[in-house]
Amino acid sequence: MKDFFDNIIASIGINDVLDILIVSFIVYKILGFIRETRAQQLVKGLLVLVVAFFLSDILNLYALNWILRGTMTLGVIALVVVFQPELRRGLEYVGRSKIVKAPFGQLDKEKAKTVTDEFVKAVDSFSSTKTGALIILERETALSDIAETGTEVNADITSQLLGNIFYEGAPLHDGAVIIRGDKIFAAGCVLPLTGNKNLNKSLGTRHRAGIGITENSDAIAIIVSEETGIISMAIDGKLTRFLDTKTVEKTLLNLYLSGNDDDSFKFSKIFDKIGRKKDAK
Repeated sequence: MKDFFDNIIASIGINDVLDILIVSFIVYKILGFIRETRAQQLVKGLLVLVVAFFLSDILNLYALNWILRGTMTLGVIALVVVFQPELRRGLEYVGRSKIVKAPFGQLDKEKAKTVTDEFVKAVDSFSSTKTGALIILERETALSDIAETGTEVNADITSQLLGNIFYEGAPLHDGAVIIRGDKIFAAGCVLPLTGNKNLNKSLGTRHRAGIGITENSDAIAIIVSEETGIISMAIDGKLTRFLDTKTVEKTLLNLYLSGNDDDSFKFSKIFDKIGRKKDAK
């Protein structure tokens, strides 16, 4: 037995170690992506089908085996169509590597604090006056195609300008504002609505649009309800409600100063904690 293991160890070269490390890294990244999306349920369903297929083959259940074999063959094409958004997000996730990183905003601390303060003032005002607002923070996935549905602004971020844009009766108040870096890039933009059927029925088009854009990109959406003034944020297709301005400030500062590709996971954890606290109350 000792000779057996000695032979195995002796036959392992640097290329083998490198190969194992690369495969392990890829599997780790895939599992991390699956945990953050609906693909987790997809994988569970596929595992059930695979297990049933092998069991039917072992137990000589010919009819069931034939049905499962055909289902798995045609199912690959169906999965590509049904889970196109998840596959797209997966490819974007792979592309957002630190090697080719393009940070959200390369701002110094003073500039980041100034921009964040303007955001907080605007959001606080929207919440207190129950002014509906939908602000999209572009990150690594460019939203130029979404911006083309609205009006290009390309102006500095100020609470007064945001207030004028979302003022009821203003031409652009019903659309979304796209933030690129430290600029208001476009306003009055039309966003894709989420296809999630499990959302609260009380959520209107503004919230569904905010969730929808985060399902199709790595953007962060800040939403203020016109009916209640409740502040919400959406990221990776997940909506967190009943936020205060301190949370908005913390999120924006993290976004502007860290430039970390894994911030989406960090923000999700922050919002999850807030959601659990609200549920406990």
